Amino acid sequence: MANGYSRSPVLLKGALIRFDAPLIIPIPNIIIFQYNPETVSRTLTPYAPPSADAGAGNGTSSSGSGDSTARAQPFDPVESFSLRLVLDASDALEKPEFHPVAFVSGVADRIAALEMLLYPITEGVELLFNVSASLGAGGASISAGGAAGSPVPPRTVPVTLFIWGPGRIVPVRLTSFTVEEQAFSPLLYPTRAVVSAGFTVLTPSAFERLGEDGAPVLLKPSEAFAVGAYKFTMVQKQILATANLANSVESIINMLPL
Repeated sequence: MANGYSRSPVLLKGALIRFDAPLIIPIPNIIIFQYNPETVSRTLTPYAPPSADAGAGNGTSSSGSGDSTARAQPFDPVESFSLRLVLDASDALEKPEFHPVAFVSGVADRIAALEMLLYPITEGVELLFNVSASLGAGGASISAGGAAGSPVPPRTVPVTLFIWGPGRIVPVRLTSFTVEEQAFSPLLYPTRAVVSAGFTVLTPSAFERLGEDGAPVLLKPSEAFAVGAYKFTMVQKQILATANLANSVESIINMLPL
């Protein structure tokens, strides 16, 4: 939106990208933030080594290894963050011919897209199987056949990327979700809502798994892309941390009695 200043920078919008798994080429469902949240609260939780009391209780001695245990960090710290998103269909309702979905359902489509990040993926084959099972004779014979066959792999939530500018593109899992619907259409679809969401950043180890033969399973395209995005963000973080050395040198020079 123009603000009267020709040289004002264009503000990027945050987004969530959901990758669905059924196809070889993942199809992204992009959820662009209508308004960027005013604040993003982040928390990094480091690895907590076993306490000395726990080691004594197990009959192990902590002498000689206390220093290394205190500094142990076998994996990246767990990063989580929370934010509030405001969804408003007022502008879209002023021009319904250009926004037919908003005219009918308000912001319900955007709320539903966010909610689906919490649900396990239902692939096309699985959906057809569920339909055929419901049409079977009570589903008993189908359940028995499924039990005798190969084990059903655990269902998973879709691969989701959180994009907050080029400096933060990370795979995440939605861990908390609260919606406050504040205004409604005549059909009782929400036209204004505030979503409070919490996320946990997924490290590359979250996508690693072993096959029946014990060998690593090849990552799906969406998973490989998510791992690459995490590594790209970590490289940027390391570069920025190194760039801070210039500030340290300047601070030391200013401290010298010259």
